Amino acid sequence: MGQWTTLDTPAGTIAAWQADPPGTPKAGLVVIQEIFGVNPHMRAVADGYAAEGYAVLAPAFFDPVERGVELGYDEAGFARGRELVTQLGIEAAMQIVEAAAGHLRRHLAASQSPQAVGTVGYCWGGTVAMLSALRLGLPSVSYYGARDVPFLEDSTLVARPRAPVMFHFGEQDPSITAEAVQKHREALPSMPVFTYPAGHAFNRDVDPKAYHAPSADLARERSLAFLAEHVR
Repeated sequence: MGQWTTLDTPAGTIAAWQADPPGTPKAGLVVIQEIFGVNPHMRAVADGYAAEGYAVLAPAFFDPVERGVELGYDEAGFARGRELVTQLGIEAAMQIVEAAAGHLRRHLAASQSPQAVGTVGYCWGGTVAMLSALRLGLPSVSYYGARDVPFLEDSTLVARPRAPVMFHFGEQDPSITAEAVQKHREALPSMPVFTYPAGHAFNRDVDPKAYHAPSADLARERSLAFLAEHVR
């Protein structure tokens, strides 16, 4: 369904996977990758949201550091992904989200579609999605963002969130404790926070060690309802 395109950002021109729905888009959605790049799984996630009626853009966030990154789910992939996250930095990631949202708005305007844009992000991308709501005013869905807590401790940021955000966490995720999940509820009491009998990356259907179908299906159902309500 999708294809590669280019996206102009403050960090230069980067690649992005763009997927359009079969008919007129109902809104736009930025899909924010895990630490493994815009690999076949993330491209499939983008295509899946396009099938639900969204014009979707999945930027290759690591392109300003290293182009064409597609990592595996082994120790080497995890290690390199963490390095790239550090090298990119959160501020550059936010600039890329802003550029992607602007690209989608122009794309939607050209097709005379509603120009509302939201985000959905996974793992590292889950934290970027949360910040896209709090800082940029883009309604967002955040899946198992393990880097959220330091931002939740910024009282200025959480006191006046600019857009709603929905959170999904696995109850068996060793990287996100129950205490960390509770901090989301305390810092952002008006935002929906859901937990599931699963581990980290339970939506990653290409990884049998992580994937938990019942949790993934329920989280997707909730996410689509949230996006339908807020990204319009």
